[in-house]
Amino acid sequence: MAGKFRAVFFATARRSKPAALLAAGLTLAAVSACNTGSVLSLQPAVDVGAQTAAVPQYTGMQRLVPSNPYMTQAAYPRMDEPMSPVEQIPASEVDCRQQLKRLDVAYTDLAPIREGQCGIDYPVKVTAIGSVEMKPAATLTCDMAATFAAWTKNELVPSARWRYFSGVKTIHQGSSYSCRNIAGEGVLSEHGKGNALDVMSIELNNGDDIDVRKPGLFAFRTRGFLNNVRADGCQYFTTVLGPGYNYDHRNHFHFDIKNRRNGYRACR
Repeated sequence: MAGKFRAVFFATARRSKPAALLAAGLTLAAVSACNTGSVLSLQPAVDVGAQTAAVPQYTGMQRLVPSNPYMTQAAYPRMDEPMSPVEQIPASEVDCRQQLKRLDVAYTDLAPIREGQCGIDYPVKVTAIGSVEMKPAATLTCDMAATFAAWTKNELVPSARWRYFSGVKTIHQGSSYSCRNIAGEGVLSEHGKGNALDVMSIELNNGDDIDVRKPGLFAFRTRGFLNNVRADGCQYFTTVLGPGYNYDHRNHFHFDIKNRRNGYRACR
C-alpha cells in the first residue's frame, strides 16, 4: 500500500504542480504515520504491539536462549495486581507470612498469577529484607521469599561484615517470577513457578558493589566472599548455580527451591 502512494508522490513531483505536490506529500505522510516500516525502503513494518525487536519470536511459553536473567518480559511489563481483600489463603500461607514478618521482610500480597503452565497461587512482592533493599522488587512464592530472607540475614550479611567490615545495602536481582522454560530444554523453569531468584550483584554500605561474575586472579577477598555465597546457599536452597557452572550462569547466581527426590541438591 505504501508503494502505491510512493508512486503517486513521485508522479506528482514530475508534473511539478505545487498544489498536487502538496496533496501527495500529505497523503504520503499520513500513510507513514500508520506504518512502522520505512515507506522509502523495502523494510517491512514491525508490529510494535507484539514483541520487541530484541526478543526472539517465541512459540508457546517464553524461552530464553541463551539464558539472560534481565530479559524477563517478552513485550510490555506485566502489571502487578494487589490481592483481593476477600481472597482466602490456606493456613500454610498464613504461617509463611508470619515467618516473613519475623524475618522483617517488607512485602506486598499480590493477586494470583496464572499464565498457562506458569503462575503463583499466592504471590508476594518483596522490596526489602530488614535494611537490605531488593532491586528491583522480587515476585516470588512465600516459601521462596522466606528461604531467601533467612539466607540473607543468617549468611549473606554476616559474611559481608566478616569479609568487608560492612553491611549489605542492596541485593540487585535480575529475575524472579518469569514464565519460561529452562534454556535448551522443554522443562518449565522454577522461575515460572516463582521458586527462583537470580542475584547479579551485592551492594555494600561502604560503597562496594560486588559483581557476581568470576573475579580476577588476585581478587582474593571477592573470591572468598563469592565462595561463601555459593557454599552457604547450598544449606538453604536445593539449587545454587553460578559462574563456573556454564556460560548461561557466568554473570549471576541462580537460587531455587525445586523439590527433588531424596533431598538431592544441585550446588555448582
